[in-house]
Amino acid sequence: MTLGFCDSLVLGAALVVTSAGGLAAEAHDPITVSHGYSYFGDLKYPADFAHLDYVNPAAPKGGEISQWFFGAFDSFNPYARKGNQAALSAIPFETVMTSFADDATASYCFLCTTVEYPESLDWAIFTLRDDVRFSDGSALTAEDVKFSFNLFMEQGLPSYRAAVSGMVAEIEILSPLQIKFTFTEDAPRRDVIDLAGGIPVFSKTWFESTGARLDDSSLIPFIGTGPYVLDSYEVNQRVIYVRRDDYWGEALPANIGRNNFDRIRVEYFADSAAAFEGFKGGLYTFRSENSSKQWATSYDFASIESGHVVKTELPDGNLAMAQAYVFNLRREKFQDRRVREALAMMFNFEWSNAQLFYGLYERVQSFWGNSELEAKGAPTPGERAVLQPLVDQGLLSADILTDEAVMAPVSGARQLDRKNLRRASQLMDEAGWRVNSDGMREKAGQVFTLEVLDSSPAFDRITNPMIENM
Repeated sequence: MTLGFCDSLVLGAALVVTSAGGLAAEAHDPITVSHGYSYFGDLKYPADFAHLDYVNPAAPKGGEISQWFFGAFDSFNPYARKGNQAALSAIPFETVMTSFADDATASYCFLCTTVEYPESLDWAIFTLRDDVRFSDGSALTAEDVKFSFNLFMEQGLPSYRAAVSGMVAEIEILSPLQIKFTFTEDAPRRDVIDLAGGIPVFSKTWFESTGARLDDSSLIPFIGTGPYVLDSYEVNQRVIYVRRDDYWGEALPANIGRNNFDRIRVEYFADSAAAFEGFKGGLYTFRSENSSKQWATSYDFASIESGHVVKTELPDGNLAMAQAYVFNLRREKFQDRRVREALAMMFNFEWSNAQLFYGLYERVQSFWGNSELEAKGAPTPGERAVLQPLVDQGLLSADILTDEAVMAPVSGARQLDRKNLRRASQLMDEAGWRVNSDGMREKAGQVFTLEVLDSSPAFDRITNPMIENM
């Protein structure tokens, strides 16, 4: 189950006008004014929709939901390089634009009423709502949006700054409720509006008056415009958030049926076994189970039998989640795709699912699994037209135009599939890793070694059979 707390507003109508009023576009570059933006086709939701299709608009409000979280925390700043952030610490923050679960490639106005942009996507103007309030009652202005963007560029995570640096040429305050982002020539046009509209918005006045920094851990949370605020906490034990009585977006169409709980309580545990015992004892009320073994064998306690605890599967329609081994591509040996393919063949999913996962798992074949963006089969003519320029630039291999999408290897019912073993051995030979006199694979005098890093001994029973196969 995924809880969403910072979602959206959809207002305004989509239209196209020619340049006027000093906007920086030529007459031949038409301007779109809309309640949202999608790089892939039309928006699903019109400007006047009543509520999101996947919510219950009559959902009751009130009560408390409580859940568990692993580990410890020492900060309520989710954007710092230091410390461990508390669970759900991003709840207070909202963005100028947001996305919906059933329109994954689109962004809709949330803190804004409209987004305005030319066909060239050289710039974007956001017109902000006039009723947005921070949790201290102060009004949101374009100055807060500009301040927040600059704050991330100055004090945000280095990885974020490296990815975004050089994409925005200028930010202009056109009025208290209008802000314009001008993008550089090199900025990828598909991403520029999401970039400008996707930054969490902070209060400039609050930051300047408190001297807070985005790159420091802090147990004092920043104020935001979101529906929930921090109520209380005990370090490394629990965190409680409460729903604001004065939340500005309560009646927005995109918020209908959402943000229903008055309180959200998070209980901390040092390990999953203790957390499960806490659930059985009633210390928290909602648990999303990620262990197939536990799901199949451990939900037989008294509260299940009495009906006080309900065990059920809830399809959520989200992109398929996955557990996986990720190669460290900074290591030269893993940069050879033949090596990666060979090692992947040594994980027998079919055997693991039958013997270890109680037949509960399905193989995830794509980062976009369970969506229309999941790659299947060979590229269509339309897809080849998109891919061809990337092949011509040398960014993709030419076989992507003809080959079917890469699927995970299929193994037999035994732990070691000898057909896959022979193919994996051939790939390692082709990559130059040949068997030496000691029976080890070696290349240029270096023996091939593999180190598997994990965070829990619970995965040993999954990793060890793969190691035996290798």
